[in-house]
Amino acid sequence: MQEVQFIRCPVCGNTTRVQIRYNTELKNFPLFCPKCRQVSLINVTKFNMTVIKEPDA
Repeated sequence: MQEVQFIRCPVCGNTTRVQIRYNTELKNFPLFCPKCRQVSLINVTKFNMTVIKEPDA
């Protein structure tokens, strides 16, 4: 059985509604947090999450 984890918000640290497995790969994924109501662009590879910082327009 594969391990499943919920992704945590990079801003507030609360759990989001998105689940990932070990072999899940996300690129430029818009992660929405229902608690702080912010959207963050993330990359996920093998449970390692990196936040993409965009320059302000």
